[in-house]
Amino acid sequence: MGFQNCLEKKKFRNAYHQLMMGILVSSAWVNEKMKAFLLEEDITLQQYNILSVLHESHKPLSVLQIREAMVDKMSDTSRIVDRLVTKKMVNKCVCSADKRLVDISISEEGSQLLCRMNERLNLLDSTCSQLNEAEVQTLIQLLDKMRGE
Repeated sequence: MGFQNCLEKKKFRNAYHQLMMGILVSSAWVNEKMKAFLLEEDITLQQYNILSVLHESHKPLSVLQIREAMVDKMSDTSRIVDRLVTKKMVNKCVCSADKRLVDISISEEGSQLLCRMNERLNLLDSTCSQLNEAEVQTLIQLLDKMRGE
């Protein structure tokens, strides 16, 4: 059963219930598209998120700082960082200011991976091509409003 069929046969209590279910189904759909995109580089969504956070910071971060900046704050950040160290995508070293902390920074390999992926991001963007620019902006504004932002 496809994502669209999930909603067609469902009975909803009200429009808010239908909205919440539509968001959940859409989120799962987007996650599937992201997973397929990231699979080509053999990384997970959480690993990509950590690499992006480190790349944008331009300085080493602690695991706690990375976790706070992530989209999915429930993920086991330490374990995911260790996997990225094994893949040589990030570097870990003892913090010079506080020996009890560990600094995490993106490696050259991690930066190259993000560059390769950035060149192909338009393929991922095209998953929303059914919407025109005005619709995209409206949807962004409505989602922000729903979250109270």
